[in-house]
Amino acid sequence: MTTYPAEPTTGGSTAVTPAGGAAPSDPGASTGRTSDASIGELVSSVSADLSRLVRDELKLAQVEVTEKAKKAGVGVGAFGAAGVLALFAVGVLLAAAVLGLATVMPAWLAALIVGVVVLLVAGVAALVGKKKVSEAAPPVPSRAVNSVKTDVQEIKETIKR
Repeated sequence: MTTYPAEPTTGGSTAVTPAGGAAPSDPGASTGRTSDASIGELVSSVSADLSRLVRDELKLAQVEVTEKAKKAGVGVGAFGAAGVLALFAVGVLLAAAVLGLATVMPAWLAALIVGVVVLLVAGVAALVGKKKVSEAAPPVPSRAVNSVKTDVQEIKETIKR
């Protein structure tokens, strides 16, 4: 029976028959006898399963790294917002200094209070940005690594049998 590779999945080794039904990738599994399959067919089947497994693990790693990069992007954006707000605060504080030197009126005190408030907002944005960046680190696809470790352990156990 000729088999064609099925859609990639993480785990398991099924193939699609020409009729479209799922069949085990082991050529002898349908009859219950493994002696019908030649060594070449078995090696070919293992090679196809291994290739599919590697492709699936790489796809999982790519998805995981993309998710972490998005989180890091949000954190970097918050740091950017903190920088812009700090720049505004510097402008307000400069305006307060100008007003304070120009006149001895309480208007400078109001400008000073606004500047301090803007700096506090910038500090909060910086803390939020730091938190988001730390959530994204390290950019290691931990689920994919764990899945590969599980696959390697299963292969080792199968070889020992």
